[in-house]
Amino acid sequence: METKELTMPTKYDPKSIEKGRYEWWLSGKYFEAKGEQEKQPYTIVIPPPNVTGRLHLGHAWDTTLQDILTRMKRMQGFDVLWLPGMDHAGIATQAKVEEKLRSEGKSRYDLGREKFVEETWKWKEEYASHIREQWSKLGLGLDYTRERFTLDEGLSDAVREVFVKLYNKGLIYRGERIINWDPSTKTALSDIEVIHQDVQGAFYHMHYPLVDGSGTIDVATTRPETMLGDTAVAVHPEDDRYKHLIGKMVKLPIVGREIPIVGDDYVDMEFGSGVVKITPAHDPNDFEVGNRHDLERVLVMNEDGSMNANAGIYQGLDRFECRKQIVKDLQEQGVLFKIEEHLHSVGHSERSGAVVEPYLSTQWFVKMQPLADEAIALQSKEEKVHFVPDRFENTYMRWMENIRDWCISRQLWWGHRIPAWYHKETGEVYVAHEPPADIENWNQDNDVLDTWFSSALWPFSTMGWPNTDSDDYKRYYPTDALVTGYDIIFFWVSRMIFQGLEFTGERPFKDVLIHGLVRDAEGRKMSKSLGNGVDPMDVIDQYGADSLRYFLSTGSSPGQDLRFSMEKVESTWNFANKIWNASRFALMNMNGLTYEEIDLTGEKSVADKWILTRLNETIETVTRLSDRYEFGEVGRVLYNFIWDDFCDWYIEMAKLPLYGENEAAKLTTRSVLAYVLDNTMRLLHPFMPFITEEIWQNLPHQGGSITVAAWPTVNEELMDKEAAAEMKLLVEIIRSVRNIRAEVNTPLSKKINMFLKAKDSSIVTALENNRGYLERFCNPDELQIGTDLSTPDKVMSAVVTGVEIILPLAGLINIDEEIARLGKEWDKLNNEVDRVQKKLSNQGFVAKAPEKVIAEEKAKEQDYLEKRAAVEARINELKNS
Repeated sequence: METKELTMPTKYDPKSIEKGRYEWWLSGKYFEAKGEQEKQPYTIVIPPPNVTGRLHLGHAWDTTLQDILTRMKRMQGFDVLWLPGMDHAGIATQAKVEEKLRSEGKSRYDLGREKFVEETWKWKEEYASHIREQWSKLGLGLDYTRERFTLDEGLSDAVREVFVKLYNKGLIYRGERIINWDPSTKTALSDIEVIHQDVQGAFYHMHYPLVDGSGTIDVATTRPETMLGDTAVAVHPEDDRYKHLIGKMVKLPIVGREIPIVGDDYVDMEFGSGVVKITPAHDPNDFEVGNRHDLERVLVMNEDGSMNANAGIYQGLDRFECRKQIVKDLQEQGVLFKIEEHLHSVGHSERSGAVVEPYLSTQWFVKMQPLADEAIALQSKEEKVHFVPDRFENTYMRWMENIRDWCISRQLWWGHRIPAWYHKETGEVYVAHEPPADIENWNQDNDVLDTWFSSALWPFSTMGWPNTDSDDYKRYYPTDALVTGYDIIFFWVSRMIFQGLEFTGERPFKDVLIHGLVRDAEGRKMSKSLGNGVDPMDVIDQYGADSLRYFLSTGSSPGQDLRFSMEKVESTWNFANKIWNASRFALMNMNGLTYEEIDLTGEKSVADKWILTRLNETIETVTRLSDRYEFGEVGRVLYNFIWDDFCDWYIEMAKLPLYGENEAAKLTTRSVLAYVLDNTMRLLHPFMPFITEEIWQNLPHQGGSITVAAWPTVNEELMDKEAAAEMKLLVEIIRSVRNIRAEVNTPLSKKINMFLKAKDSSIVTALENNRGYLERFCNPDELQIGTDLSTPDKVMSAVVTGVEIILPLAGLINIDEEIARLGKEWDKLNNEVDRVQKKLSNQGFVAKAPEKVIAEEKAKEQDYLEKRAAVEARINELKNS
């Protein structure tokens, strides 16, 4: 390979190195799944973002984790498919488009359904392009040749197939039920689209008079406006206070309607008066009581939350205005005798924020129990879905075990139209893929399906299903991992699992990696109202994508929330800057080394052997932890290796041969630098793709992109534990000498005498072999190494494993202060001796711990004992000097 010209600028500037790189990757088709049969497939489908706006930090975190996994697997030789796509997000997107129309003085009804849907498609195209732009700024390795949208033709076909099959199987039905109704968006909501918040309300206590004039019966409600739809009063059949009243009639105040007193086990005798008003059209529990007693259902509200004709004199009032008026009227009539303040949980629409109204409505439902049973059974099998962390399996199972039927119809225009038609004369229902042949006699259902109905099919519908002969479906399904936040386990994860089982017979993914929410530095949820939101694109503009990605991916452990801090992003920028400067130094000193000239067979220094050993240990640890999704730990390991081992120690030690006269030593050092830097960039690449590609392109390599370079593997031949131990000792000595110099304000430039008293002759040999490093980094005037040294009286000292460091600093040291310092060191070592001895004397630990662990603890005990003895001897020497 030709000598490469160094193109790295002097300063690290993320903007300049990121510019154009993503387009270069795309033009090289590095992210496209090739279907190479000799490779094992690895698949992730992106959780499709809603086309309602720009991506937030949570999206950046989620997609960065996916990018790390797919980049790593691609480098490990897998045939990787990371499939991109977006969700039509029915309620949210329609609300945004209607808001836009309102600003223009129009409504969707002015446009009509067809034109409104056209306008929404335009919105989708605009925001889809924004999202792709953001994906590119983050550097996401997506296969755009397979991009999908939940309303595209193929996915629409899959949705119809699923609806028709479930309907024909009796698992989809249409019925009148109490559903969650959003009066603001005028649509049904599923249970998990309702956010419950504590609201200060009241209990309104009322007298309902018995028709026979024998007295009254007391009821209480938090929603007095619904009394207009009461069709019964219920008591417990075993309640002695009211048994005799069952079957009698009461007169409904204001309305004057006579309604029965019924006995039902639903009533809690201990709560309140033990009497409950029954409003079957406005309460899910009352609906069930009404069914048991064949009660009429009287709906008293319109879809927009205003009162209807059944509300009589209150018709046209908003529900909350009606509440105020009816309370006033009931008080004047003497019916309302007590108002008791009450803090209670009230459902609010996740989308609009409106108070949700339990509302009688004819909707489409999925019968969930049979589907949930299959999903529950799967978790006891070997091919279960693995949750990471596994505690989230309990969250998932609790929801599945307490499942309720799923309301899937939405009163919207944007979404998958329900494939059901009603005969204009007979009312017959026709459900099929295509409309009836005599379409002029039929009307299609106006409603669309819940957004989650289509996104529940995402792992297999995106692969070409229902065409099970599709190449992608056969090769890439089921997928390997799903990465998502814990907040949508119910919304999405659970639904994908039961739909995947029902329609493909397999789990849709092997692993579910759960992360938390991004919070601000104080731990608060990011929100518009608090003004604490952060746009990831602004962070990238300031610090670069690599810094943001590294912070997001290594800032917490699986399942935990992440606290965003601009200071921490800045510190990752400093890390990237350190990598840049170290790499630039190494490349400048490689003297045009080519890939073919890299030679690790020459005589290596202890520093060379050590850094190669540390590299291999890092490769093993990073690979193992990444396979367990422990990216926070991976980040720590990479940071320590790159910053401490490579930059602070090896590069400094490499300067000795690089600036020396020995050409063979220079070639070996350059080869080690090139080899270590190459492998380090590969390990770091999934986390920081831009800077690693830029550096790697300047390194001697075999061409192409780092995105498809082989993932590093452990090379046992380059492991040298003995050299690593030698180097560890040298580092301990150099650090200790620097610390002592700092304590007595003696700069490194000032030469001092230095004595190294070794435990045995093997340590003496190791230190003598590396005298050059000690002289270079400790700057001694005289360096003596031995097992039995004659040393001056007034000294400062430190003890490291197997060596006592003695620095005669006459005139610079206060003997009493040094004795006090050594006393603290003795206390610290004594505590360690006590701790390890207690551990080894614990029979429970000794009986259960592996032999290797016990041996390590015994070695620690010996080391601490020797260090303590050396410190003790030094204290005695000083006291007697």
